[in-house]
Amino acid sequence: MVKMSMAALVLALVPAVGATAQEAGADVAGDAEAGERVFRKCMACHAVGEDARNKIGPVLNGVVGRDVAAVEDFSYSDAMTQWGEGKQWTPETLAEFLENPRATVSGTKMAFPGLRDEAERQDVIAYLATFPEAAEGEGS
Repeated sequence: MVKMSMAALVLALVPAVGATAQEAGADVAGDAEAGERVFRKCMACHAVGEDARNKIGPVLNGVVGRDVAAVEDFSYSDAMTQWGEGKQWTPETLAEFLENPRATVSGTKMAFPGLRDEAERQDVIAYLATFPEAAEGEGS
């Protein structure tokens, strides 16, 4: 019998849409279930899921594989827009940013100090990879 981690199983089931979370998240090594608990630290500013809407921060559905600063109807800082030019949110760029957002993007509006623990970063990235981009009109 072949054993598969929860994150790998979820990524295998993510539908294909452009640069999908499955493609971008092929190297996601975290535990999505543990990442759901870590994401509680993010919920004051970010949302995921079917009814997700922009809050203080942008909705994170489809973030893994998405262009940086690309959520419509969200006002990004000039610093984030400039830093993100030509970049996508890969597991690596997410990990770098989530470790220390203000050091990575000087001038970002994100006040969160970051996730210093590498396992927590990998877990929350695996969790985010389970949320495909919202359908047209849903929680952009």
